Amino acid sequence: MAKILIIDDERSIRNTMKDILEFEKHQVVLAENGKLGLETALSAPFDVIFSDIKMPEMDGIELLTALKEQEVEAPVVMISGHGNIDTAVECIKKGAFDFIEKPIDLNRLLITIRNALDKNNLVVETKNLKKKIAKRHLMIGASAPLEKVRLMIERVAPTDARVLITGENGTGKEVVARLLYEQSNRVNAPFVEVNCAAIPTELIESELFGHEKGAFTSAIKQRIGKFEQADTGTIFLDEIGDMSLSAQTKVLRVLQESELTRVGSDKSIKVNVRVLAATNKNLKKEIEAGNFREDLFHRLNVIPIHVPSLDDRKEDIPLLISHFCELICSEQGTQLKNFDAKAIEKLQARAWTGNIRELRNVVERLIILGGLSISADDVEMFA
Repeated sequence: MAKILIIDDERSIRNTMKDILEFEKHQVVLAENGKLGLETALSAPFDVIFSDIKMPEMDGIELLTALKEQEVEAPVVMISGHGNIDTAVECIKKGAFDFIEKPIDLNRLLITIRNALDKNNLVVETKNLKKKIAKRHLMIGASAPLEKVRLMIERVAPTDARVLITGENGTGKEVVARLLYEQSNRVNAPFVEVNCAAIPTELIESELFGHEKGAFTSAIKQRIGKFEQADTGTIFLDEIGDMSLSAQTKVLRVLQESELTRVGSDKSIKVNVRVLAATNKNLKKEIEAGNFREDLFHRLNVIPIHVPSLDDRKEDIPLLISHFCELICSEQGTQLKNFDAKAIEKLQARAWTGNIRELRNVVERLIILGGLSISADDVEMFA
């Protein structure tokens, strides 16, 4: 059932539409002119708004403009007994969802409502998804080590400088990379993430630089690599310490010359990409062992950012627990739980070898298996 506002100065039109829509189980509110319609639309949320164009005092076009200026999100459908193509185009340009003519066809009316509701659902889903994504890319905590990282991000993000992010597994290196991107001048361009450890050595060059059809046995069509996909944007090379030496050589060329060559091609392709890299390895030791190119290290390590382990910022654990508790309960659709003070103290006293990732898993386990208020006994039993 949708809540629908009908604005029309003709009583017969208002009542006819009201009868039809209420028969379809919708809730209908009526307004007899543009000014009253605007006041009504601003007083409560509606799923769909229908407005006549020809009305005294404030016509439908003026009303539509006012609704958009007030950021009313409901789709607005314009209706008119004097419709023509020019009027319809003007309405759509000004932000109307659709335009229908009088006399109103029943099927056309119902289809328009269904389409408008589908759009509403899509908008809501998109907003919820963005909120979920935003929550995953937060740096939770106020400790001195974390504040140092946060300050570095603020200073470095607006530049095009390459950044090498280091830290143990589970500390949130990918969150740092995302924040660098989101606060950069390239935020409206692509962000392409590559997990170098998850790609087989024999495929990583094709994955990063693409290949031409027939370049090797399984190359049945041309493939655009990750660097090309990230053109004008940002590429995040996660776990770069696991990249093969041959791939490192080609990455070095991209960084030096801003151009690449697809596998099986001799044509150079220019790319404009900001490179962020992350690793849990000590790259200086990897260089000594002959596993990592020193020249590539120096190219990547323009701005080093080290993400502290959770054991180095245990004062942030209460804030992280609160954040994860809210996030997990929301995802699972369960009642919000809380951790009592002794439970938090017990969790703070632990050693967190898996860092934030491990803490999140423990919090989720306690939410599922513990009581409404998580106690020290719950921690002792389940964590």
